[in-house]
Amino acid sequence: MRVFDSGIDAMSTTTTIRFGDWATLGKEAAAIRTEVFVREQHVPAELEMDDKDAVCLHAVAYDRDGVPVGTGRLLPDGHIGRMAVLARARGTGVGGALLQGLMAQARTRGHAAVELSAQTHAAPFYTAHGFSLVGEEFVEAGIPHVDMRHGF
Repeated sequence: MRVFDSGIDAMSTTTTIRFGDWATLGKEAAAIRTEVFVREQHVPAELEMDDKDAVCLHAVAYDRDGVPVGTGRLLPDGHIGRMAVLARARGTGVGGALLQGLMAQARTRGHAAVELSAQTHAAPFYTAHGFSLVGEEFVEAGIPHVDMRHGF
């Protein structure tokens, strides 16, 4: 799969987002997900990495120095998942840039909407990007989540 870049100005920080397959971006995406989900949030490592990674379009955000600071993935069915930004890059617009980039990729692929399962504390972030709640709160990997949807 080819890798392509999307230079995005995320607030005051210049962020470059690369899109590609797991073979190309997996090492960097896995490192970010391990830091955020496994180390910070205590999600068991065996739950974090799954067989879906092989079929997803992955996004990795790099700061102005070329250091990977965020990631997310787009599943073939239009679900966005595994959104994670390192603590030092939160609040800089990296998460929003990743989300907008993945949504643009979903539109390009012909999806009429995108869906995701957000950690409940992050729901306001997704609402600010046009997502709506769908259904009731549930617990996954010991963390409260809500399903959300954004139509195009």
